[in-house]
Amino acid sequence: MTATAHAFHLAQLNVATLRHPLDDPRTAGFVEMLDPVNAAADEAPGFVWRLVEEGAADATGMRPAGEDVIVNLSVWESQEALWDFTYRSGHLEVMRQRRTWFRPPVEAHLVLWWVPAGRLPTVGEALERLAELRTHGPSPRAFTFASSYTADEAGRRPGAAVPERPERAAAHGKRPAPTEEPVACESAAR
Repeated sequence: MTATAHAFHLAQLNVATLRHPLDDPRTAGFVEMLDPVNAAADEAPGFVWRLVEEGAADATGMRPAGEDVIVNLSVWESQEALWDFTYRSGHLEVMRQRRTWFRPPVEAHLVLWWVPAGRLPTVGEALERLAELRTHGPSPRAFTFASSYTADEAGRRPGAAVPERPERAAAHGKRPAPTEEPVACESAAR
């Protein structure tokens, strides 16, 4: 890992459109998983921070992206730490059942970007990064697991050349990209 990578953490936002309100019995399975999955995320290796609504245990009551859209915003020490939590922990069960609780996304619903270590992203910044990804596609400022950039690449001045994907993936020992990105849930975002 480079010195630059140590100076940055990975921020993540994912959004999901609920099929039914959180207090609807059809969403009960998701609600029941929130506390245990969030607790697992809080203890996961590489976890730094997650958005929590004031006075609540999670951010599911916040609706900055629409009344039926829940947001999950978190910061991790590395992309690998987020990947491992998302796909190699109890969070995977939430992923397996997501279609029961959430509408299929019609556009990008997950965005990743690098932040200086010690700085927490705002919800506004996160939504701007998601909008940037949706409008312009992946870039060092807004990317996904399948189209990732290193902190070094993100720190380059605008317009600087970025190495081709195969070289970067091999150089960083990255795993194959998942077929689907994480969906919003408190634990997924952390």
